[in-house]
Amino acid sequence: MISIAQAAEAVIFIGVQASGKTSFYRQRFFETHVRISLDMLRSRQREQLLLAACLEAKQSFVIDNTNPLPADRARYIERSREAGFRIVGYFFLTSLQDAIRRNRQRTGKQQVSVPAIVGTFRKFQVPSLEEGFDALYTVGVVPEDAFNVQSGIVAALS
Repeated sequence: MISIAQAAEAVIFIGVQASGKTSFYRQRFFETHVRISLDMLRSRQREQLLLAACLEAKQSFVIDNTNPLPADRARYIERSREAGFRIVGYFFLTSLQDAIRRNRQRTGKQQVSVPAIVGTFRKFQVPSLEEGFDALYTVGVVPEDAFNVQSGIVAALS
């Protein structure tokens, strides 16, 4: 019997700062996907090197950045599609007030300035399948920092 290997997966997180992206990664993808994050890598050059290594090795990965605009997401979608990856987007739905509240619970360098959160929130464009995603999910944070995941885009930022 011939086994069909599952395609490697490129997961792209889409959400303002403090919307739960990294916590969601730890819960859902830590064991199976490499985390690629500008917060961790500190430069686009390092990010691109790690992305290239994942693409070459057919290693599933998560892009854990805000990715507010279609152009931000396209840089990962195009290369991942060319490498034969399945491309999945997770849109983290949160209000500006909840993002600021969650950010205030952070300590040290993890805390982001409120103007930075507001700036990202204002320029945000809701993702769509037409950008090249194979699947899109909406993620909401529910009490006790659990997550509610729904297929498709269920609402816009407010």
